[in-house]
Amino acid sequence: MGALPSLAVVGATGAVGTVMCELLSSRKNMWGEIRLVASKRSAGRTLVVRGEEVVVQELAADVFDGIDVAMFDVPDEVSAEWAPIAVSHGAIAVDNSGAFRMDPDVPLVVPEINPEQSRNRPKGIIANANCTTLAMIVALAPLHREYGLKELVLASYQAVSGAGKEGVDTLLGQLERVSGDRSLGSRSGNVRQAVGDDLGPFPAPLALNVVPWAGSLRDAGWSSEELKMRNESRKILGLPDLKVSATCVRVPVVTGHSVAVHAVFGVEVDAEGAREVLRHAPGVILVDDPAAGEFPMPIDAVGTDPSWVGRIRRSIDDPRALDLFVTGDNLRKGAALNTAQIAELLSKELQGS
Repeated sequence: MGALPSLAVVGATGAVGTVMCELLSSRKNMWGEIRLVASKRSAGRTLVVRGEEVVVQELAADVFDGIDVAMFDVPDEVSAEWAPIAVSHGAIAVDNSGAFRMDPDVPLVVPEINPEQSRNRPKGIIANANCTTLAMIVALAPLHREYGLKELVLASYQAVSGAGKEGVDTLLGQLERVSGDRSLGSRSGNVRQAVGDDLGPFPAPLALNVVPWAGSLRDAGWSSEELKMRNESRKILGLPDLKVSATCVRVPVVTGHSVAVHAVFGVEVDAEGAREVLRHAPGVILVDDPAAGEFPMPIDAVGTDPSWVGRIRRSIDDPRALDLFVTGDNLRKGAALNTAQIAELLSKELQGS
């Protein structure tokens, strides 16, 4: 086994980057030097990684000199510019943005599902999936392998941390404004009046509300988040003709994306058989005892790595269909953890193991 490869974390001071740094401290050490990189505004800060203080460097081409793997958690346009620069300096880029996900020359990797694709990287870039897709796909892949997936109808329940720190601050600020007034929500307009103009990145109040919208507007009224769930599920599972219809909803949850799934398969299914598949699936924890009030919920999944799955039922009207509920921490498996797992695959490859 060769020397430990070097790693750069680009966007180290952001919400996901911070979790990446925590994971580097808590998971098996796969790295030699670790460089933390961020914008000029954050350069010079000191973060603790693996028990050592590391000074954050400003994003520039030379920070990738001598780097083997670079994990990116930055906006799409920043990744689009800088991931190829990292590659030109000899690094393999693992990108958590949406810049490269649907590029046919960039693999979209979930290590529990398609780890072999991490070696198929003609552009030197590997993409990480959307956080909502990741919460769901880890549970769906083993069911697909068992039964042959044909169609998905999805409804997401997306936490505000998916919109970054601004999203979290917006929700918490709104909750402070509405707390204590028990008349709120009893007539149209009074929640909007209490919240005022503090909508942050959302189109409507989230306190005491759900908003059937996440992402940006695309053709025919679909949102970008809904199309991501469709397109990324197809690519990860290798099912280019999979029928997928999604409705994305923002809910007043701080962290933890959830998805209600109606999955149609090619053969008849039964709930207990599906539970048995999921009990042994990597990256999945089964929480499915309605009689005892045990369900997969974001307040329990937050801060954990697996996708939590439950409410598994065979459809009443279609013996080939299952209905289930999945939740997972959108900052961990939905972003930082999957990126770190991909990077760990590369570390093993570079060490010749």
